[in-house]
Amino acid sequence: MTAPINPADSLLERAPQALRDLVTSHFPQPWRWFANGLLADVAILAVFGLLFAALTLAERKILGRVQNRPGPNRTGPFGLLQPIADGIKMLSKEDIVPRDADHLLHFLAPVTLLASAIMAFAVIPYGRNLVPVDLDAGVLYFFCVGATTELAVFMAGWSSHNKYSLLAAMRALAQLISYELPLLLSWVPVVMISGTLSTTGIVAAQSGWRWGWMPTWHVFTPWGLAGFIIFMVSALAESNRSPFDLPEAESELIAGHLTEYSGCKYVFFFMAEYFGMTALSGMAVTLFLGGWHAPLPALEFIPSYAWFGIKLISLLMGFIWIRATFPRLRMDQLTRFAWKFLVPLALINLATAAFWSLSFGWSGPMLAARCGVALVLVIVPFVLLGRRLTAGLAPRSYAYAT
Repeated sequence: MTAPINPADSLLERAPQALRDLVTSHFPQPWRWFANGLLADVAILAVFGLLFAALTLAERKILGRVQNRPGPNRTGPFGLLQPIADGIKMLSKEDIVPRDADHLLHFLAPVTLLASAIMAFAVIPYGRNLVPVDLDAGVLYFFCVGATTELAVFMAGWSSHNKYSLLAAMRALAQLISYELPLLLSWVPVVMISGTLSTTGIVAAQSGWRWGWMPTWHVFTPWGLAGFIIFMVSALAESNRSPFDLPEAESELIAGHLTEYSGCKYVFFFMAEYFGMTALSGMAVTLFLGGWHAPLPALEFIPSYAWFGIKLISLLMGFIWIRATFPRLRMDQLTRFAWKFLVPLALINLATAAFWSLSFGWSGPMLAARCGVALVLVIVPFVLLGRRLTAGLAPRSYAYAT
């Protein structure tokens, strides 16, 4: 009887490592570590740079469809060359800096923001044995690097020497700090259950199958589903995406902290927003959606990096769908939603995960009781906090002139 083929031994699965070894074999042994790191950097910039260009086009096309308009369709066949035209236009525009601005900080703000977004890609496992830097505290590193966003936004507003930019930067900081807390609290249960801060260890903890066919991803548990929703809502706010795009609300703040930026510097901010959205989606896949693991045992023959890419693109399409669907919130609604709803839910979810961990050995009828108690701990606070959040806010009534 022929033994089943191990998915890790397939040709497509080993292709990225084989290509890396082929390239680095031309370097002397003492320099191969440097070649491996340089090759990983080039691969990240190339793949996610192309993904950034494709996302801008896809988003404009999808928004056009939703809003019953064509979208980009002039540059190239079906408008496919529009990202190239946009890049040439932005790179060739004049870089205008206010005379009284702090020129050094004005330059460093977009560079800092873009660099932190790129550095976040370093610890995400993109497939089996495909993680650029395997740190024992990879999750902690990811969110520490992401925390520099607040610093870069404040630098942009302060250095512009513009009151509108400064006030908009302070409002953006209020939003980012408000949603930083539920974002951080949402992944703590994952670390509690997995017992590690390593991204590869968290993915490994989600391997295997329940009942022979159901994946043991964290999102398929009550606390994991609640944590995933809190994480994604907070990620929308952290990446300044609709309906939380108040830092750049053009109708209110003339582009917010980006008012005094143009040309290549503006592109850096734009790229950092998409890179941050992509990095947060990749971390969501790692923490809650099983990382690079296949959803069914019969589909394990597909390369692991392909499954990671499918999950990542699915989440990114969700970001675009939300932008096309939901209107922008007011500032008071945004902060109230974070502090009075998401933060309490995230704290309660910690208790739910603790109960789930302590009841690990339950079986038989107690297993059903375990799931029921966990669901109650998730659903009841959601309903009660939701009613409290909307208490006293009657439905709006509109009067139209006749």
